[in-house]
Amino acid sequence: MALAQPKYRMNDDMAAGKTLTKSARELFGIDLDWQVPVLAEADDHVPAIDPHYHFDPETTRAILAGFLHNRKVMIHGLHGTGKSSHIEQVAARLNWPLVRINLDGHVSRIDLIGRDIITQKDGQQVTEFFEGILPWAMQRTMALVFDEYDAARPDVMFVIQRVLEAEGKLTLLDQNRVIAPSAGFRLFATANTIGLGDATGLYHGTNPINQGQMDRWNIVVNLEHPTEEQEVRIVLGHVPEFGKDDASRQMVRQMVILAGMTRLGFQNGDISTLMSPRTIINWAQNVMIFGNRDEAFRYSYLNKCDDAEKATIAEYYQRVFDVALPEMVMAV
Repeated sequence: MALAQPKYRMNDDMAAGKTLTKSARELFGIDLDWQVPVLAEADDHVPAIDPHYHFDPETTRAILAGFLHNRKVMIHGLHGTGKSSHIEQVAARLNWPLVRINLDGHVSRIDLIGRDIITQKDGQQVTEFFEGILPWAMQRTMALVFDEYDAARPDVMFVIQRVLEAEGKLTLLDQNRVIAPSAGFRLFATANTIGLGDATGLYHGTNPINQGQMDRWNIVVNLEHPTEEQEVRIVLGHVPEFGKDDASRQMVRQMVILAGMTRLGFQNGDISTLMSPRTIINWAQNVMIFGNRDEAFRYSYLNKCDDAEKATIAEYYQRVFDVALPEMVMAV
């Protein structure tokens, strides 16, 4: 069945004719026949465009549905797969303002809702209510992204649950106010787990998510690691110096193959630390800094691994590069 052309809700800028209409196929390089609105002017909250960014088709369609159909979208997957950057780069090309909030254990209810603060006014102390990030964003054309969603405190999660309802209104009890979201407000979340807790031991501090709340997310998508060819292009886009000759391009391909072996080893339970696309980019950048592939590998990945697993990783390295890791690298 063909995908429906979105009937997006008009925000003030769209209604005033301050938008352009562009092809999703041209903007994102994916097979999608949608015409999407792009705000004509960008403000300070619009992310910068990464011209080398690779868009995963399924994830991009889900994010676009969030922006154009006002669907609440959660993206989950392993670290370094580009969950938050995917949302940022879609917003960047739509000129849609975006703010990211990392829901670590120190973000509290009053950080989201707001608080009373004593200030000086006309020479007297007065109490004024200062809005938190949630009511501030809801009243604007703004995409609010909750990163590390599965690490949030329970009291914070129940605040968010209010705005996940169909109408998405937020009640400020202390102010006797009910805030309705603007037509341009959008809500996204990213997580390493899918709300059932962490069974791998990789993501300490994450929590199971109330399934009543999970049910309120309209779209949930799993972002996997890119294919080998895609990952090579991603690394070359971030470190173009490696694209100048065949030997350097081959080194990048070998880095990507090694990363794939670590992921397979992780799935099989042979090692506990895998290489993400971010790790490969760091490795390539460190090669440019230190001028030595082996030393850069140690700084970028090997030093993060359990000593008991380094022999297995050294075997992967030898199979890919046909050389043994120097003793000095393994010993440190």
